[in-house]
Amino acid sequence: MAEAHQARVQAAVEEMVQSLERNHIRKMQGRMFRCSADCCDLSTDSMSQVHQCIERCHTPMAKAQGLVTSELEKFQDRLSRCTMHCNDKGKDLFDSGAKEPAVRSLMDRCVGSCVDDHVNLIPSMTRRLKENLDSIQ
Repeated sequence: MAEAHQARVQAAVEEMVQSLERNHIRKMQGRMFRCSADCCDLSTDSMSQVHQCIERCHTPMAKAQGLVTSELEKFQDRLSRCTMHCNDKGKDLFDSGAKEPAVRSLMDRCVGSCVDDHVNLIPSMTRRLKENLDSIQ
């Protein structure tokens, strides 16, 4: 993918991740650490019970991280499939005898379209992630 297109996608995704971290993940991390600290205050519990308590505290955060990772992987896979389609179109055009400038132009337009389409998907992905993160207990 051309550098400018790649930078655009990366900036949009980073902005989304930072927003989720600031507004959702960070609060979850605070709850996780406070919960874990409370587990350590249970002086009558065995080491095993305290460990289980801490594990329970970490479960929501692990779910949240898995959710975000999964969503980002799906996004990346879709974008990769789109750009692979552009590569195929470029190769087909080149194989049909087109000159390199025409192939480059086609590739740039095609990849640009992929990027536009996928950057436009980010708000709905963000909304879905926020809803799912809010539903984690």
